[in-house]
Amino acid sequence: MNKAKIAKSAYRTAIYVILIASSAVLLIPFAWMVSSSLLSEEEMFQHPPVWIPKPPHWSNYKEAWEALPFTTFLINTLLLTIGRVLPQVFACSLVAFGFARLRARASSKLFFLCLATMMLPGQVTMIPTYIIFNKLGWVNTFKPLIVPSFFAGPFFVFMLRQFFLTIPLELDEAARIDGASSFQIYYKIFLPLAKPALGAVAIFSFMAAWNDFMGPLIYLHDIEKYPLALGLRLFQSYGEYATRWNLIMASSVAMVLPPLIVFFFTQKHFIKGITIGAFR
Repeated sequence: MNKAKIAKSAYRTAIYVILIASSAVLLIPFAWMVSSSLLSEEEMFQHPPVWIPKPPHWSNYKEAWEALPFTTFLINTLLLTIGRVLPQVFACSLVAFGFARLRARASSKLFFLCLATMMLPGQVTMIPTYIIFNKLGWVNTFKPLIVPSFFAGPFFVFMLRQFFLTIPLELDEAARIDGASSFQIYYKIFLPLAKPALGAVAIFSFMAAWNDFMGPLIYLHDIEKYPLALGLRLFQSYGEYATRWNLIMASSVAMVLPPLIVFFFTQKHFIKGITIGAFR
């Protein structure tokens, strides 16, 4: 084996070691959460910390589920997630198609204006938005959390536009010769070809909706309308379960599992959707 191959092998080994070490460091908080979810209340505060429960208290998951109306929280989370993901994917893909294919005098300026909105922090618009929804009588309903999803997000519009620009113009021209309208081109040609990019947008939207805490905290007042992210907070101030950290960890593990499962089964489409069109 020559020196070049030895150097290449050593470099690859070093990269793998760094990646494995970095992954291990990033997994420590998750491992601690899983371990804590199986500890007794006394073991939670032992020093040094207990990493391996002896024995594991699987009853923590049942107790956490029954302590609060978690079935209601789960249903609310699913409703909010579905109600935000589907319109977000449709709206962003439609706007991105317009910016990629429909030519107008001010289309470039409008696109840059759309991107410029990403520079505006959410804290700046939080109070005016709340005042608007309060005037409409939407506070303490799901509408303030779902209706904004029907308006395209600038980041997703940018990502899908970059993907749509990679689709040959000849497909549009052939479809128009056959009498297809712009919407038919979008629906029958662009959407089927953009499945990887649409999948990436759906995953991003799913993660944001599933883990959203600030939105429900601002607009929802009744406990029966809480999603999981907001419902977990009740363990810190809900009767006898105040500061029951093992139950909080058990509930957190149950909440984290669905996004992990979704990402595990869709990671190929997610990575493909992110990389396609990146070098346009």
